[in-house]
Amino acid sequence: MAQRQRAGRRRGQSALHRAVQGAGPVSVIEGRDPATGQVLRAEIDGEGIVAVHRLAARDPGLPWLIPGLIDLQVNGYGGFDVNGADASPDAVASITHLLAGRGVTTWVPTIITGTEEAITASLRAVEDARRADPVVAAAIPFAHVEGPFLSGEDGPRGAHDLAQIRPVDAAEVARWAGHGPLGYVTVSPHTEGAPAQIAAIVASGVRVALGHTHASPAQLQAAADAGATLSTHLGNGIFATLPRHPNPIWTQLADDRLTAGLIGDGHHLPADTLTAMARAKGPGRSFLASDSVALAGSAPGRYHQPVGGDVELHPDGRLTMADSPLLAGSGVNLAEVVAFVLTHTPLGLPTVVEMACATPARIIGDARIGRVQAGARADLVLLDEQGRVVDVLRQGVRP
Repeated sequence: MAQRQRAGRRRGQSALHRAVQGAGPVSVIEGRDPATGQVLRAEIDGEGIVAVHRLAARDPGLPWLIPGLIDLQVNGYGGFDVNGADASPDAVASITHLLAGRGVTTWVPTIITGTEEAITASLRAVEDARRADPVVAAAIPFAHVEGPFLSGEDGPRGAHDLAQIRPVDAAEVARWAGHGPLGYVTVSPHTEGAPAQIAAIVASGVRVALGHTHASPAQLQAAADAGATLSTHLGNGIFATLPRHPNPIWTQLADDRLTAGLIGDGHHLPADTLTAMARAKGPGRSFLASDSVALAGSAPGRYHQPVGGDVELHPDGRLTMADSPLLAGSGVNLAEVVAFVLTHTPLGLPTVVEMACATPARIIGDARIGRVQAGARADLVLLDEQGRVVDVLRQGVRP
């Protein structure tokens, strides 16, 4: 991965010389607008964009200028984890800085199924990292807890610990929220009391996503009626074989109240499946996520993880449970997801930017990110023609 990134940077050096200018209090970055091809010149003062000018000239030699990438589902990266005994403020900060260097300037730590004590310990690590460093605080809006209120069935449960699976419990979620910045929780609404519990969670200010589920269409619709607004990695965390119809994928694709996360690493969803899902959801109702784990970027081989047990990272980047075809998260970052989707689907750069920047920013609810406009934070990325990251500004400076 590092070799590919270095090669991409070498190819972009001449463009960079012209794209980034100035060393004083106001700097300038230029790149092409993905929507029009026009040259954009963004003026930066401190950590913010103060002006964006559209130039009449077109320059195909310039890289594309897009907002910083926003990943709503990161379990770990670069050998650091937000789960288990290794979760710490230093780990959270290290992931923040590593991801920023790859173009991911905003990310959501994802805490998986565990005991209540383990979940709250991870939330405290996120909170302490944010308090210790304003750069980290700006990069992490909140945390996501994926589980433990999931399906206990093999397949939908994925790599989550069966011993810790339990029914949706709004009171437990309220206790979590006292330990750190909880933004949303992923649940399976297959139990009888799930709608009432979901409504209580939403009323407390925490979003609810549906995922890792064998719930019926009626149960999924009842969950959306109760206030669920997201689908976690749609098409994954589900039985390998489903009825032709109805099934949980069709129900979530059809419900405009649900904005769906899609893992675009080429392993979780085939390119044509991802394309069809994004088109079915329509503009603004799907987003790209990495679902990266601590092993992301590591060498192929078998590993034992403190959370998840024995796994195998294959040469093609596919990460599975050991001796099983079941996926155990992904081994890529969101920038690699963007490059894969751009080169393997017909969705096009404007749509991909919407899915990796604008839609996640809307879900987070922060107008300062996910756009290249005056008043936005200067989280900016330059991409080459293959969608590879050429350069990054995070909060106005190179990470």
